[in-house]
Amino acid sequence: MAVQEARQCGDHARQCGDHAGCAGGGRAGHRRAVAAFLARRDELAAGQGVPAAVAHSPGASRQWVSDALAQSARAVAARGRAADEAWLRRVRYATLGAVWGGVLALLLGQALTAVGTGWTGPRTAGLLAALVLAVPLTFAAHAHRERGGVLAPLIGEDNRLSTSRSVAAGWLLFAVYTVLFLTLRLVTGADRVGLGIGRGAGLLTVFALTAAVAVAARRIVWARVVGQRLQKVRADRPRAADLLCDDDGRGSLTDIAHVLVSAAVLVSAAVRLGRDPDRLPEVPWSLVLLVAVAAAGYLAATCTAGGRPAILSVVRSREAGDLDAAIRTGDDIEIRGAGFVPAGAAGPDPLTRLVVRVGSVHAHVPLVPVPGGFANPTDTVLTVPLPVDVEPGRVEVSVVTASGVETNRVTIDVVD
Repeated sequence: MAVQEARQCGDHARQCGDHAGCAGGGRAGHRRAVAAFLARRDELAAGQGVPAAVAHSPGASRQWVSDALAQSARAVAARGRAADEAWLRRVRYATLGAVWGGVLALLLGQALTAVGTGWTGPRTAGLLAALVLAVPLTFAAHAHRERGGVLAPLIGEDNRLSTSRSVAAGWLLFAVYTVLFLTLRLVTGADRVGLGIGRGAGLLTVFALTAAVAVAARRIVWARVVGQRLQKVRADRPRAADLLCDDDGRGSLTDIAHVLVSAAVLVSAAVRLGRDPDRLPEVPWSLVLLVAVAAAGYLAATCTAGGRPAILSVVRSREAGDLDAAIRTGDDIEIRGAGFVPAGAAGPDPLTRLVVRVGSVHAHVPLVPVPGGFANPTDTVLTVPLPVDVEPGRVEVSVVTASGVETNRVTIDVVD
């Protein structure tokens, strides 16, 4: 039932696309498919719904349950990808609304503060600078309409919002706005506009520092992924929480520090520009050093995050009442180690991509449902039946995770 519903949702998504009026399409249809999958998982975990033809055999019933859940998980994941692509196409309107909403908020703020003091040249220059900056952002959002509009440059290769890119983009927009604002002040008749390096050195240093961190972080992640020292699993879609969290959705102290410190210093620079609108905002070197410390912590965390999965040992899985024995063809083996389920791969679909290589045979790790989750696989233990095609003798065992990284190989003895 869950498999059929997930398939119907996937077909419906392809027919409906991102049509806003479709009652079954988009995120709502995906949520229903997920709910159906979870209900089916808990039903199978309780031992219900297993065909009588395989119910008599624990191994056969486990394989049937795993195959049914894997098929349903893939269908639900396909439905989710269709919904996420539609969401990215729609979110560009939200980004445009944020851009022009900022322009409108600036206009309203200036109009309110002008009561009693009158409209001044800096207010005109500030509004014109915001309009000049909003126009290219609008064209950029249209050019990247399939990738989230204005958010497109901030989305990393893993389909998550990049913390380093977002911080650098914030300082870039502020620097461009400041230069446009001071240029327009010259046009509107300001006598002395301070564009000297003495006042702008702090701002230039912070912008260069955050841009360098964004470039370095991208290079470091790429090199560690290619070198199999970091596992990266593609996210369903970018979320605002990506700026402050790791790939598993847990809060990251270094990410939070990098974002909050940069945001605080950026607000300070904006206040200084508002108080002295005829000069570049002077960012004190103490604040520049504060940004540098937070950026260094973020970069250090990027260099050390994650790791390569590893097998520590392989043993025969023993059921209650079984006698101790050597590993034989058809037995279950228990693979103990670390990093089998990388960050962001705890969902049902990534779990179905876990493979154990036993000699020349590739065995998919069966999904074993329990109420509220899965007992197998886990990040530290995998249980898989030894394939019948494995010949007796010494064979090597390794694990290929959902990210495509293969572990070290451990040799086991298989007897007749």
